[in-house]
Amino acid sequence: MEIPLDYPTLRLIWWGLVGVILIAFALTDGFDLGVGALLPFVARTDEERRMVINTVGATWEGNQVWFIVGGAGLFAAWPFVYAVSFSGFYLAMFLVLAALILRPVAFKYRSKRPHGTWRGFWDWALFVAGFVPALVFGVAVGNVLLGAPFRLNSDLRGFYEGTLWGLFSPFSLICGLLSVSMLVLHGAAWLGLKAERGPIGQRARAYGTVAGVLSLALFAVGGLIVAYGGLGFRVVGAVDPAGYSNPLRGLVVAAPGAWLDNYAAHPWMLIAPALGFLGAAAALIGLWKRWEPLAFGGSSLSATGIISTVGLSMFPFILPSSIDPRSSLTVWNASSSHLTLFIMLLVTALFLPLVLLYTTWVYRVLWGRSTTDALRTNPDLY
Repeated sequence: MEIPLDYPTLRLIWWGLVGVILIAFALTDGFDLGVGALLPFVARTDEERRMVINTVGATWEGNQVWFIVGGAGLFAAWPFVYAVSFSGFYLAMFLVLAALILRPVAFKYRSKRPHGTWRGFWDWALFVAGFVPALVFGVAVGNVLLGAPFRLNSDLRGFYEGTLWGLFSPFSLICGLLSVSMLVLHGAAWLGLKAERGPIGQRARAYGTVAGVLSLALFAVGGLIVAYGGLGFRVVGAVDPAGYSNPLRGLVVAAPGAWLDNYAAHPWMLIAPALGFLGAAAALIGLWKRWEPLAFGGSSLSATGIISTVGLSMFPFILPSSIDPRSSLTVWNASSSHLTLFIMLLVTALFLPLVLLYTTWVYRVLWGRSTTDALRTNPDLY
């Protein structure tokens, strides 16, 4: 079978597609997580908390699907990466999945009884379901930048030599807190769009302002550590983008400061960190001026820029190894076969536009603010 796209192009396309899916997850389910983390603080009464919950109640299930799509895309396009990351970070992934499983239970059970203690328990469960995934996702990204403690033997069998607590280093915690502040800012901006104007919006602006300032500060601190803290890996020698997938076929070395190489070689990539800073600044201005679309658009641009900064900094690396750099997984040495990538691209080209059209239609139909009047008259609301 003659494939119209060459192997390097398909590998590059799938690297971009997986990145787009991760950004889509952050932009959609990200505000759900942010709203959950804000719930106990922006809403004081039961009625206010119900209003906050119903700002995401109609769409959170569909938003969460992007997480599943991201995992499936990683499994299909980068099987080595999927195998090493999901087995090595198993306990961390268990924390995320436990929190995400807790969320639908909390949504469904909260209003089953009118007792304040009962509802308060599930409100804090929603907080955990928002805060923990946001933190762990950021910690995982921090560990990817540091390099994961794994190695491959001659049979390409992976051995992970880290522990759960070893994931929580100072730098990875900075990344985790950046992830939390980024998504809390996004959630606050979402509440400005969707919650009834009043006390909730005022509190959301206050917490969102703190989160926005922290996002700017932590993103800057993280960038300084990456630049001057000895982080980075580099491929040594010639790279064959069309070569067969075998992570051991090239030579990789730890190279402090190498995560900045791509920006020196391709200055246009500086757009990504610029969006991270400018988006957060725009979100803060939107919160202060009560321009809800600007606040939400700014938080969306900031999340896009922060995530893109990591991907562009690391390219072509996907998962470097801190204990055996030669085992590092890259775009060019860890993908599925040429034919597999092409068939998956055809399927994606067919179904992804349908998903996007359906998602757009759902948001259009369900658009509008969550109000106290609706809580009293609509029995289908949480």
